[in-house]
Amino acid sequence: MSSVVYRSQVRIERVKGPIRRAYLPAETEPVTFGVHGAVAEHYKVPPDVLEPHATTLDYIVAAAGG
Repeated sequence: MSSVVYRSQVRIERVKGPIRRAYLPAETEPVTFGVHGAVAEHYKVPPDVLEPHATTLDYIVAAAGG
């Protein structure tokens, strides 16, 4: 078996409700995850409660497409 080539060091902190802040390697500022549109509706988050942010699923789709 080969040795581990890379191990990602990521820290996630919960801000409020569905809002999360992710500290990622090589990024100087944290990335904010949240909900918007249909996802916010699904989780019954009123649009006036939180500022919309991209979901973790949005980032996964972007990474897979990249």
